[in-house]
Amino acid sequence: MSATRAATDLPWLIQGGMGVGVSGWRLARAVASAGQLGVVSGTAVDTLMIRTLQSGDPGGHVRRALAAFPVPGLADAVREKYYVPGGVAPGERYAATPMLTADEDCPSRALTVVANFCEVWLAKEGHDGPVGINYLAKIQLATVPAMFGAILAGVDYVLVGAGIPTQIPRTATGLARLEPVTAQVDVTGDDRPLDVRFDPASVLGEAGAAAVGTLRRPDVLAIVSLPALAAYLNRDAETRPDGFVIEGHRAGGHSAPPRGPMRHDEDGDPVYGPRDVPDFAKMTGLGLPFWIAGGQSGPEQVRAARELGAAGVQVGSVFALCEESGIDPALRRQLVERELGGDLKVRNDPAASPTAFPFKVADLPGTVADPEVSAARTRVCDLGYLRTPFRTAKGTLDYRCPAEPRVAYVRKGGELEATDGRQCLCNGLLATIGLGQRRPRGTVEPPVVTIGQDLDFLPRISPDGGPYTAADVIGWLSAGVTAEAVREPVAAAV
Repeated sequence: MSATRAATDLPWLIQGGMGVGVSGWRLARAVASAGQLGVVSGTAVDTLMIRTLQSGDPGGHVRRALAAFPVPGLADAVREKYYVPGGVAPGERYAATPMLTADEDCPSRALTVVANFCEVWLAKEGHDGPVGINYLAKIQLATVPAMFGAILAGVDYVLVGAGIPTQIPRTATGLARLEPVTAQVDVTGDDRPLDVRFDPASVLGEAGAAAVGTLRRPDVLAIVSLPALAAYLNRDAETRPDGFVIEGHRAGGHSAPPRGPMRHDEDGDPVYGPRDVPDFAKMTGLGLPFWIAGGQSGPEQVRAARELGAAGVQVGSVFALCEESGIDPALRRQLVERELGGDLKVRNDPAASPTAFPFKVADLPGTVADPEVSAARTRVCDLGYLRTPFRTAKGTLDYRCPAEPRVAYVRKGGELEATDGRQCLCNGLLATIGLGQRRPRGTVEPPVVTIGQDLDFLPRISPDGGPYTAADVIGWLSAGVTAEAVREPVAAAV
């Protein structure tokens, strides 16, 4: 925790950073305006910005944020290239997003900076509540320029999961000082990580960097599954975050695989055991604030977490189904109706994600969870966020993803078996928020919907399936931090 942030200033509630645009600026702003930590998803924000501009930028929000970017020429170039008044014609393809590479002059870096600035700026607009941004450590090429854009916009917290965020604390310090930083990127075939340099001045220009000056460093929260990893990060000042989110395996999105040999239940989900249950006494012993995530959507869970020594909870799924969520309203309605009708199944699919982390997938018709829909989809990799670098036989650097076309993956030296069951989360998650790429012959990318496996909150907060807001969620959960909290039997913490 930063020296300027007292323990009494910590939020008791963190709104999870979900999907691509599910935790968008509207949701984060609604939560932060109520004094809790609103979090925007930092995944694929550049494509989200491009497609919003190409859709006509309803309300002018992205253009308003671009006008606040500290280098007007760069923002103007983005607007001029991608903004389409009134939006592209129905069925017209969205512009391609330039893929990130390890090259220091990669053009996608500047676009990533601008997009993350805009998303955070909009989330912080009009209030003084705390705003955070959530990144996946697995997306190594994007994290540094993305984080710089968020810091430029004054982000208060950076949360990082889906990997071990050893580099993030010192990188946040360097970026806030506008110093060049070096990210270590794993390269298949190399003995050691590749050093990838990022200089803020390369985006802002010397004059822009001088005008911006030193920025405020955000607090860094590492999202981990067990205290052992938290203790590992805490052992050294270089890797020590300002706090932790301890996320259980039933939370939505990616989750850590079970400890020990992989076993599956009758539905094909990974089986978790006693070794996967956190010892929260060890967390309190680290002396850093922590929040508990995964199955925490109730005032009783909030109270129990605080009694265990946590600052509070991180909650995602209950916000994913609220009115400010970025999920396409029709998909959101399907989720609610099926859950209340007892027909919703959420699998923790060990194969779906190219990251090799188990990934929660809601079984909805018309989505990639439907085997017929998945089989009919043409495999394509045109966004590339989950590509990983590898060293070719000639010694050059190339990129591959097990969800790309199988022939291409094998040609690049990948094992055919690694492609089995893999889904293109990049395209699928964008389709979940209504921004799926338009394909030839009138087809549109099908969505992939992720949500947690604990949805017991729904009949309590919305028994008739009616709409509810982020403010309703906060009001309901706040009973867990007051004397009025109802003392009902409490489920296991995670």
